[in-house]
Amino acid sequence: MGHHSHDGSHDHHDHHHGEVTYNKAFLIAIIANGLFVLLQIVSAYISNSTSLLADAFHNLGDVLGLVLAWVATRLMQLKPTEKATYGLKKTSILASLTNGILLVFTCGVIATEAMYKLFSPSPIHAVSVMIVAGIGIVINGTTAALFMRGANDLNIRAAYLHLLYDALVSVGVVFSAALLYLTGWLWIDPVVGLMIALIILKGTWSLFSDSFRLIIDGVPRSISWAEVSTFLLARPGVAEIHDLHIWAMSTKENAMSVHLYMPTETLSDASRAQLVHELEHKFGIQHVTIQTEKTQTDCNDACHQPGL
Repeated sequence: MGHHSHDGSHDHHDHHHGEVTYNKAFLIAIIANGLFVLLQIVSAYISNSTSLLADAFHNLGDVLGLVLAWVATRLMQLKPTEKATYGLKKTSILASLTNGILLVFTCGVIATEAMYKLFSPSPIHAVSVMIVAGIGIVINGTTAALFMRGANDLNIRAAYLHLLYDALVSVGVVFSAALLYLTGWLWIDPVVGLMIALIILKGTWSLFSDSFRLIIDGVPRSISWAEVSTFLLARPGVAEIHDLHIWAMSTKENAMSVHLYMPTETLSDASRAQLVHELEHKFGIQHVTIQTEKTQTDCNDACHQPGL
């Protein structure tokens, strides 16, 4: 018995250890990137570079995103209460939506600045731009590595992708500054600024649409409603199904509820447990509610099959 409890505590410790490393990862990434953003904004002002300013805003978006993702990750761990029976898991979805909106706004700021620079070019200190962006590659690259293993959570994935994008953007800024230094073509800088804005938009759009889909309780992108439906209909004794709902409870947990019309058989506890197990492993649905019926019920709005 003692041995068993020892095992249990060991497991708990491991789980706890995982959480702690994420807290540290967030803290390190927020501080390092926050300080770097300040350095970039000052340098962009001194060296008169739109591409560096764009990179700075991009990084600022990430720092805010990291803060949001961190807060959401903490809130996701709160216990359910009588008022919020799921705890505060959905805040993680809100955070990634807010993050998406922030980054889209950033793109507008960069694009405006770049257009202004294109029509009134002014000299740029290319060497200082290269140095600062170079530091950015190192900072973003190392902090991105901290989040590499959390790709199944939308928020952690967003944090990782942002930092990785940043490192790539900084590489672009270094190259453009080098080219500008060699050729003296001033238009390179605002054009790169505009390209960065497009990169951010492209990267943000999928995050934005994913989190919007989850906010309206849509079926998460990783799950096919039709496949789940076919899977349930194939179970022995199931004549038909209705009210099949699949939605996300947080950026890493999904839920499902369904009514199974089983006129001839009953669903034993063992086969229900097996079904729940398969739904989690096949489709990544962790919270399953199944209602079985012997007689066909009147169909309400929600039970019509999608698309019919």
